[in-house]
Amino acid sequence: MSMFDVFRISGGAVSAQSQRLNVVASNLANAETVAGPDGRPYKARQVVFESQQVGGAASPGGTSVRVSTVVEDDTPGKRVHDPSHPLADAQGYVTQSNVNVVEEMVNMISASRSYQNNIEVMNTTRQLLAKTLQLGE
Repeated sequence: MSMFDVFRISGGAVSAQSQRLNVVASNLANAETVAGPDGRPYKARQVVFESQQVGGAASPGGTSVRVSTVVEDDTPGKRVHDPSHPLADAQGYVTQSNVNVVEEMVNMISASRSYQNNIEVMNTTRQLLAKTLQLGE
């Protein structure tokens, strides 16, 4: 594996974690919503990762990660009794989003740390390449 493969691997991870952070931000922003543009409660979204080979078949350079898809969580939303709400059903319940704020905060911390770690890997690799070039002078 070359040093440049390290940049491809960490770069893929940084990109994937960036997308994960965007999805978490969207979930947190919609945590208390009752209805989206389609009139239904917001459904939490989760990022699904998949591995991807770095380098070609002749020169495999390792495995990175990428986002394969973003899926909606089918967990039912929280039902709150509020008969005066305009979106209340016949029994007086309003269905809110299914976003679990605590889980989303944990997800955000995990994604943020992974993002930071991969940036650190790229910085260390850059420094090693710079030292290698200095040795050649």
